[in-house]
Amino acid sequence: MLQNVLKVRVKHTVGRFMLDVEFEGCDRLTALFGPSGAGKSLTLASIAGLIRPGEEYVRLGERLLADSANEFHMPTRHRRLGFVFQDALLLPHRSALDNVALAVREGHKSYRRARAREILAEIGVAELAEARPRTLSGGQRQRVALARALAGDPQLLLLDEPFSALDLRVRRRLRAVVREVVDRHRVPTVLITHDHEEARDLADRIVVYEDGRVTDVRDGEEVLSVLEGLGGDSETDRELLRARREIRRLETELEELRGADEAHPDSRGEDLPPPRRLFPTEKG
Repeated sequence: MLQNVLKVRVKHTVGRFMLDVEFEGCDRLTALFGPSGAGKSLTLASIAGLIRPGEEYVRLGERLLADSANEFHMPTRHRRLGFVFQDALLLPHRSALDNVALAVREGHKSYRRARAREILAEIGVAELAEARPRTLSGGQRQRVALARALAGDPQLLLLDEPFSALDLRVRRRLRAVVREVVDRHRVPTVLITHDHEEARDLADRIVVYEDGRVTDVRDGEEVLSVLEGLGGDSETDRELLRARREIRRLETELEELRGADEAHPDSRGEDLPPPRRLFPTEKG
């Protein structure tokens, strides 16, 4: 869909490093994949408006975010973005609920807090609403950070290696949470990663970086061929990706059946089963 297409072109020099990239993101999750120092974070900073490169062009659907040729650079606060970084960056003196509520864009205080509670429940940490960040585990803090990113109803979600500081067990749980958030909210997302498993589990499109350049862009199961060439476990990766896509297809069909059922209640036979809880509570 047009409103979800992200187009990026950036040229930027930092010291002796030169970033020169151009790519188009997909309407789900686009992974910027490559080693540290390849230019992925600089690209994300440009998309976010946190830096002003020498040359830049960033468009999200019909919204122009930056165009250096016409000296246009939309301030970050107007870009309707959600951020999650390696560090959750929660306000330490505020509760989890307050951290999320502060990101809700409109409404009076009671509405913002109610909306924040809804999002925390969706992410699976409703019981942590009154907790302060210092009492939370790393995984719990990242869930709250993700809830805060969603609270502003973003048109684009930016994830800068949000799982890298967590242990493998927690990383895998949070990947599942992010996958469900992207699918449920249908918000285009850009993820920075250098982890093969993370790219395999999450990427609908992969943009491969090397030394400040984009060397490959692939979609769907073609993501696997890229990972195979970069050292991924091809047979395992392929089976897991196919299973993930089959689950997503079945969930989409179930949503359509529920929609038809609600639209024609008199033709309903047996009730469809209630939705599953897709976000297990983070305890570790």
